[in-house]
Amino acid sequence: MKKRIFSGMRPTGALHIGHLSVLQNWIALQSEYECYFGIVDWHALTTGYADRLDMRGLIRDIALDWLSVGLDPEQCAILIQSNVLEHAELHLLFSMITPISWLERVPTYKDQIQQLGKEEGKDLSTYGFLGYPALQAADILVYKADAVPVGEDQLPHIELCREIARRFNFMYEAVFPEPRAIIGKIAMLPGVDGRKMSKSYHNAISLTATSKEIKTRVQQMITDPARVRKDDPGHPEVCVVHRFQQIYQPERIAEIEADCREGKIGCVACKAQLADILEKLLSPFRERRLHWEEPGRVEKVLREGNERARETALATMKDVRQAMGL
Repeated sequence: MKKRIFSGMRPTGALHIGHLSVLQNWIALQSEYECYFGIVDWHALTTGYADRLDMRGLIRDIALDWLSVGLDPEQCAILIQSNVLEHAELHLLFSMITPISWLERVPTYKDQIQQLGKEEGKDLSTYGFLGYPALQAADILVYKADAVPVGEDQLPHIELCREIARRFNFMYEAVFPEPRAIIGKIAMLPGVDGRKMSKSYHNAISLTATSKEIKTRVQQMITDPARVRKDDPGHPEVCVVHRFQQIYQPERIAEIEADCREGKIGCVACKAQLADILEKLLSPFRERRLHWEEPGRVEKVLREGNERARETALATMKDVRQAMGL
């Protein structure tokens, strides 16, 4: 039998090319593992509970993005977290055995208290926010996942998940595996203004960007401010375009850097090259999206993914209840 994977994303808005490396990692894994990919809408409420989000629309949009990039519902289950209620039941049971100190030491807890609480004014003094790593552990362990594809910043969450599984297995009986992290190579793309790429900064290139939008966004990218004429020597290390080229043209990066430093290529030509590369990257996604936008297709994928996920989750919760004497 194939080993299992769980991973998920919060439905907080349209995805951009900064998310692409994560999705490409999922696509590479879906034929090798039994995969469950969750649209984790309850997690979106841990920080956005007061935002009155159009959750149904956001869920459909992120599912469309996933399918357009290449997730295959024949090879993986694409599910909605809140439609598989066993996530909530297991989270409740985990909350009974998880020490508060374990939750308070998660690095992102303090980071987000600072960033979202103090800087953006969100009230994060809720149980849901404190307890979201336990919910994340339930998301993973309700499928008895053997592995979780994550970036390095998520390693403390996976370690906490392992500790919760270990504690449960010790207190009751061995029900859960201790999932390992699969560290993906995450391409950290900047926004067109050099800051972190984010829809809230209005500096992102959407996965659904048209050819015109791609060209406009690339033209907005900040290049070397000290370069006035195209034959002036450039400094690629300060250029946003160069950051993209390092990811999308790694085989030519030495040549590109040399031409820039010697003034052999101007910023306008460099941007035109990058726009062409991004157009070739994103155009297949637009074509695939037209297929999945047909009425009922996304809904069918989600319905079948929920059913498949629920079957696995029910079997897990049967084992959990028996182990706990419930």
